[in-house]
Amino acid sequence: MKKSFVCPRCKGHLNVGSHIILAATSKSGDAGLILFNPEIGNYSTEKNPEFVINLGEKVDFFCPICQKKLATDIHDNLSRIIMIDEDKKKFEILFSKIAGEKSTYKIIGESVEVFGDHHSNYIDFLNLSALK
Repeated sequence: MKKSFVCPRCKGHLNVGSHIILAATSKSGDAGLILFNPEIGNYSTEKNPEFVINLGEKVDFFCPICQKKLATDIHDNLSRIIMIDEDKKKFEILFSKIAGEKSTYKIIGESVEVFGDHHSNYIDFLNLSALK
């Protein structure tokens, strides 16, 4: 079984083929779908070229199934989804809403694995023990 990514609210499956699919709204109010690479730490994305997101802009992410905001209480600049690995372990995945900011956190219990050049931006808000 491959990794599965689900909405923390409705538990709907967010990954299709080789992408995680999320709905997004830019600060200017434009909306669209963004396809993320499911490899944590790989920040490549795909979107419609007409859906413009400027570097440094905050983007709100939503579940494309239930339309609920994928927010977390940890920090306003972070979004949250759930990853279920091959052994059926559930991890909380937090990632930056700021376009171009590479900050991702893979959390299980009191442990966190950090990814991205900007991971130190939010690590102090997690209040967990870093593994990386």
